[in-house]
Amino acid sequence: MDTFTDLRHELHRHPELSGAESQTANRIAVFLRRLDPDQLIEGLGGRGLACVFAGTSPGPTVLLRCELDALPIAELGEHAHRSTTAGVGHQCGHDGHMAILAAVAQQLSAKRPARGRVVLLYQPAEETGEGAAAVIADPRFTELRPDYCFALHNVPGYPLGEVLLREGPFSCASRGMSITLTGNTAHAAQPETGTSPAQAMCRIIASLGELPAHIAEPEQITFATVVGAQLGAKAFGTAPGQAQIWVTLRSEDNDAMARLIAHAEALVRLNAQADGLQHAIDYQDIFPATINAPEASAMVRAAAASMSLREMAQPFRWSEDFGHFTASCPGALFGIGAGVAMPDLHNPDYDFPDALIPIASGLFLRIVGEALG
Repeated sequence: MDTFTDLRHELHRHPELSGAESQTANRIAVFLRRLDPDQLIEGLGGRGLACVFAGTSPGPTVLLRCELDALPIAELGEHAHRSTTAGVGHQCGHDGHMAILAAVAQQLSAKRPARGRVVLLYQPAEETGEGAAAVIADPRFTELRPDYCFALHNVPGYPLGEVLLREGPFSCASRGMSITLTGNTAHAAQPETGTSPAQAMCRIIASLGELPAHIAEPEQITFATVVGAQLGAKAFGTAPGQAQIWVTLRSEDNDAMARLIAHAEALVRLNAQADGLQHAIDYQDIFPATINAPEASAMVRAAAASMSLREMAQPFRWSEDFGHFTASCPGALFGIGAGVAMPDLHNPDYDFPDALIPIASGLFLRIVGEALG
């Protein structure tokens, strides 16, 4: 495993943000070319790569996905392979996910599947929620379209190598909602001559926190988190004429998200109208829920038969754009424990545990075996 540990450390030293993963993709491509895959498609959906290993007999296509991108987080670790790019780091462990698929690629190069084919997808821009949709929209993806798709994510706080699985919703849908309220400024000595959005902004912020309780099923994960707001400017002679509110909407399935959006938009519209304001709403960082299919979940369960496996009672609250893939074919996203005492994901001192590379790559290969028979 030294080869893959070294690769992981090299990727960790040179992280790149979503949509800018050119050198990361190049490093992976250099590694994969040495393995003589049947196909290597570059620039897929932006910076993505797809590496294909085909069997001699026809059969299903199985896609395994990992992520190329890093985070805009300054690393605090003091290890020798710490990030050399200021303010950017692999605090989500995508460097480890790439190394895992590299280990899978080497095994498939040495022994092709007997039937069907395996597509190893190195996906760009997962952190922004844009990469999976861009890959699927790429015309070249049509020839790669899988019958089954699988992905994993390392999860600190669970024993190293423990498999975390859930049939149905596995990770939540989420989206960033930007609200703009527009009235008219006025002299601060005569605020009544303008139209201030201050009161409407305060009502909306208070109501957003209470909104999920009115639309969610019992025990269902549905909530709205106000992450920021701005009213006017620091100008003591001027009453404000504009306000902005930024909120993250989150739910465990896409139907609940649709209800949450409809109610949040109605809440904004009614409060704006009540105070004579104009309003605008737009969305960023849109992630669908990742829904694990029963047949794909069963394959993961069978492949992990000799491992510790935890069936999760609830979906994870974080989001993953792998939901675009599970919406197009049967698939499963599963977690794999990164260690009980590890820092959490996105913490500035998080570093993927190298010991997971052989554990996770072996599991992926057994999943391929289950899917291809």
